[in-house]
Amino acid sequence: MPESSDAPTGAAANLVAGAARRHPPAVLFISGAGLHLWIWDDTRAVLARTCDGAQTAVAARPAYSARVELRDYALAAIDSAPAGRFTIVAHSSGGVVAAEVAQTLGDRVGAVLGVCAVIPRPGGSFLTAHPAPQRWALGAAIRVFGTRPPVSVLRRGVTAGLEHAVAERVAAEFAAESPGLYRDRISGGTWNGATGYVSTAADREVPRRRQRVFASRLAPRWERTLDTGHLPMIGDPQALANAVGSFLGDHAATVDLAVNCG
Repeated sequence: MPESSDAPTGAAANLVAGAARRHPPAVLFISGAGLHLWIWDDTRAVLARTCDGAQTAVAARPAYSARVELRDYALAAIDSAPAGRFTIVAHSSGGVVAAEVAQTLGDRVGAVLGVCAVIPRPGGSFLTAHPAPQRWALGAAIRVFGTRPPVSVLRRGVTAGLEHAVAERVAAEFAAESPGLYRDRISGGTWNGATGYVSTAADREVPRRRQRVFASRLAPRWERTLDTGHLPMIGDPQALANAVGSFLGDHAATVDLAVNCG
């Protein structure tokens, strides 16, 4: 007589095998232009507490050079990414880098969540993502003044709504970016992972009407609005971490994640 076995069979076996293949969430944060890696510290800390086993990293950026291209930003981000499949959370101009990373890695990028992110059309760039009048003004400003805005401009836009001391730190540490980040076009091709978009309602840098255009280019199946300015990872890290966790949970099956966020 054959020995009995408690091992699952049929559909139950398939469910067990599928669960075994799933892995804790891995997230790569890609910052907007000029911003230091520390801006994500509080959001990452909350996510680590609320999403069991979550692995997070922040994309490095190449050293400033007139010769640095968008491709170099993408490669620096890829070198920073967690092992295996991961989700990108891209802020502001980091949306352009995220698009290039997704085109480069294909299925290794399971999902992309934009956070007030600039999303170009296929084959477009940061500059071409904007309407013609602003696109021309931005291009001219980069040629004349470089890629580090005056502190007064940062205060009116990027850091608006933050506590004074933190806003001053962000402005003081804001780094110039290589012009290729703004001018280079993303690669052609398609990427079919899960997408979402977090809008920032009090944003003075990327207005809500512009965010709606950028979000539509991602065709997100998941959306959330936060009542913050352009830097929600500093203004309300708890709310942003909750949004990231919710996005991961909603798309867990499609990206083979074992997500327990609460």
